[in-house]
Amino acid sequence: MCLTATTFDKESFAADAMAETLDKTNLGKLAPGHKVNLERALSLKDRLGGHLVTGHVDGVGTIVKVQRCDIAVLITVQAPEHIMRYVVKKGSIAIDGTSLTVVDVKPDSLQVSLIPHTAHHTILGSKTTGDMVNLEADVLGKYVEKFLQREASSNGTNNREALTKEFLFKHGFA
Repeated sequence: MCLTATTFDKESFAADAMAETLDKTNLGKLAPGHKVNLERALSLKDRLGGHLVTGHVDGVGTIVKVQRCDIAVLITVQAPEHIMRYVVKKGSIAIDGTSLTVVDVKPDSLQVSLIPHTAHHTILGSKTTGDMVNLEADVLGKYVEKFLQREASSNGTNNREALTKEFLFKHGFA
């Protein structure tokens, strides 16, 4: 989740959390001593590599399976439909603030694979079945959906226009 540190010292910081943050995340369920991932915001002058996520959590999912596979840790997360609609295989999702590639998708769940570095340097490596996690879908899917809705309404229809080769050519994507 995206929070602004309002005060800080060498060992702690404070941030304000509004009702929207508490409604959409697991923050209100955490207790002192719970570990969280922290990272500084990306500066616009920095090199961009990886996934387009903003730190604005879309909702909460539940870990339903954790398994080792060779050097990787596979995590399966059950997620609500309003998040799953944006999840695609080989796409990206942020789980508890860590941006990851989706390796598999089922109707109500997604699976990610943690490399040893990610498992060791984020809180995801210590997660177990039943843990609640914050989820953020890739922002590009949200923009595409909004664009398609806007196009359909400007055509005077309530139906979304099919995403076809012709549609992509018509709108300059191909």
